Amino acid sequence: MKIVAQVKLVPASAHDADALAATLRACNRAANRASEVAFAKDLKRRNVLQDEVYYALKADYDLGAQPAVRTIKKVCDAYAALKGNIKAGNLGRPGSKRRLRAESRPIAFREDAAQPYDDRILTWNLDAQTVSIWTVAGRLKGIPFVCSPQALKLLASRKGESDLVMRDGMFFLIATVDVPEPEPFEPDGFLGVDLGIVNIATTSDGDIMAGRRLNRYRERHRHLRAKLQAKRTKSAKRAVKRIRRREARHAAQTNHIIANKLVTTAERTSRGIALEDLGGIRQRVTARKDQRTRLHSWAFAQLGAFVEYKARRAGVPVVHVDPRNTSRQCSECRHTHRTNRVTQARFACRSCAVVLHADHNSSRNIAHRGEAVWQRGAVNRPRTA
Repeated sequence: MKIVAQVKLVPASAHDADALAATLRACNRAANRASEVAFAKDLKRRNVLQDEVYYALKADYDLGAQPAVRTIKKVCDAYAALKGNIKAGNLGRPGSKRRLRAESRPIAFREDAAQPYDDRILTWNLDAQTVSIWTVAGRLKGIPFVCSPQALKLLASRKGESDLVMRDGMFFLIATVDVPEPEPFEPDGFLGVDLGIVNIATTSDGDIMAGRRLNRYRERHRHLRAKLQAKRTKSAKRAVKRIRRREARHAAQTNHIIANKLVTTAERTSRGIALEDLGGIRQRVTARKDQRTRLHSWAFAQLGAFVEYKARRAGVPVVHVDPRNTSRQCSECRHTHRTNRVTQARFACRSCAVVLHADHNSSRNIAHRGEAVWQRGAVNRPRTA
């Protein structure tokens, strides 16, 4: 399986930092030029677009041969991704404003957008923790980088392109890593996981990962942003820019911790993980005005993605189940009725009188459905010795 490892570049001088920034500007200006040609002449395939713009990009933007090729491929990949999103309906129905905007103008790249590098223009020295990288000011050799020990270990299996990224004046390289993926084991039952906003995750074992701390952190940041934006001073704008990614990083770290705990528990008990299929829930669910921010800040998709890739690395099987009525169905007698869910936190079955925490009851239903999904798919899986 392919995952990414991120390292932070530490340029030794202002000259090196300026060269990296100038390289991103030149490559993305060239990408915008190529995007305009691709859109105007409908040249979305790499070979035909390269024949049209290759020499112009090299001459007008001072790009080398390989950076020009990588820039053209970046443009073609962007149009391919746009076509896929349109086909999948991710940009709305035909005629919607969002879809019309996407289809009526060329794709534009920010001047600090990521630029892909391959092994011809980027060389790694893992022992010295340095890189040699092409820039418009020439090849920069011996640029130090820092990363976690886990990321450094992963870089030994690096394969394919690496992206140069600039965030808040700092430079990062994001490398694609190919790691071995074990075969999923035959699970002895499933660990059901109910995802929510009040409680981020609740397992069928009764473990509750409360979301109160994260929700209070988000609320505090919303109030801080609103207060700074109301000031409209230069120092306030600098403060908003400085803290803009802090909330997202905190939420991602929380999701990583929860995902690690879920996968470790499932692996230790030889169980699979059953998750709800919550795709499109924001369009299906209506919320009051004061609840919309919490709903749209809910990072359930990110947590699900973290659980899936960590489970694949550990060989833990993951299944997705239909979430309908998991909060209304009794996990003991299977009686389903909307009045069973008394409050957000309390479930009381009107048939067998069992009383449970509502999210715990839901997660047990998800575990039952996960086992059923796995059994239905057993005929399509190769038998293990």
